[in-house]
Amino acid sequence: MAAGIPTILHVDMDAFYASVELRDRPHLAGRPVCVGGEASRRGVISAASYEARRFGVHSAMSTARAQSLCPDLVLLPADFEKYTAVSRQIMGIFTSYTPLVEPLSLDEAFLDVAGCERLHGDAVTIGRAIKADILSETGMVASIGIAPTKFVAKLASDLEKPDGFVVITADRVREVLDPLPVSKIFGVGDRTAKRLAALGVERIEQLASRGRDEVLHEFGATGAWIHDLAHGIDPRRVTPGRQEKSHGMERTFPEDVSDRGELRKLLYEFCDSVAFTLRERGLRGRTVTIKARYWNFRTVTRSHTLSQPTSLGPRLFATARDLLERVPQGPLRLLGVQVGALEDVRAPRQAELFGEPLLAPEDERATKAQAGMDALRKKYGKAMVKPASAMRDDGVS
Repeated sequence: MAAGIPTILHVDMDAFYASVELRDRPHLAGRPVCVGGEASRRGVISAASYEARRFGVHSAMSTARAQSLCPDLVLLPADFEKYTAVSRQIMGIFTSYTPLVEPLSLDEAFLDVAGCERLHGDAVTIGRAIKADILSETGMVASIGIAPTKFVAKLASDLEKPDGFVVITADRVREVLDPLPVSKIFGVGDRTAKRLAALGVERIEQLASRGRDEVLHEFGATGAWIHDLAHGIDPRRVTPGRQEKSHGMERTFPEDVSDRGELRKLLYEFCDSVAFTLRERGLRGRTVTIKARYWNFRTVTRSHTLSQPTSLGPRLFATARDLLERVPQGPLRLLGVQVGALEDVRAPRQAELFGEPLLAPEDERATKAQAGMDALRKKYGKAMVKPASAMRDDGVS
């Protein structure tokens, strides 16, 4: 297709988790439904139906707050295995039209359909076919944006939600962007938006009218990026097989926890679970980060980068345990661990100077032992195999 002709699709499922639950519980149609944790356990909302959103309820809101806004709220527990299965169906539909599919999460993806015209028609035809296929095969409703670039396509998918279908051609980009607030630009958070407002820039049109050098001088490299997006310029390509950058888990406690032994025990469980998932996905990571949130919502993080990437739980825990010692004492309402700088296990590893081995002998033994434990877990369940240290009352030392 010629330059500027829309070939990029952004497909976004509407209120995905809540919509899956409503599909499976048709008697709840028309009622305000949310997926999330219980208020008694300091839960948060993961997804809200559009009926719930009319009361001001939204994702990441505390469940207690959501229920105060909407006393008739129907709260359902999350079922991520089910959501993942539906997501696989949807991604399969995408790949039946083009190999250029870049998943962003379980419920959204970019597609590039350039070169698919002979098989499936132009982008608009493909977009409507995908929308119909998703509805017929999964019973779900998607919103689709079609544009010449990823930024504008993502913007388009959000303009007429739910059940939206918006096409923005190159000659309409300026018309669509100009009246929108600068906060719609990817990369403009609250802080940047306030700095722009102080300069008299509140709409995208006002940002686009500024000289590029002026915005670059004021905001550095970020300035060049947001100025380009204000003009609809986005050189990013749709990248299939987009690799996960980090993986982790965290827990909000029903009651604040101060006991360091209990916190270490929880950290061990987190690291063990995260490591198992990394191994299943063929990944290993180098950077370990822990997050601690106090009773007053003050949040601190501590990170450390390993000399070699790993997917061994004990190695991750050893680092996380040391990081916990750098966190000030106090009652915590949340604790979490994340492993970043992920890479494929098939990627070549840099040898150490003077020919030192990539794995220490104890790591080689641990890797072999871990493979045996993983085989048992896959056969009998994750809870079947646990180290004795994780079951001690005084926490993991």
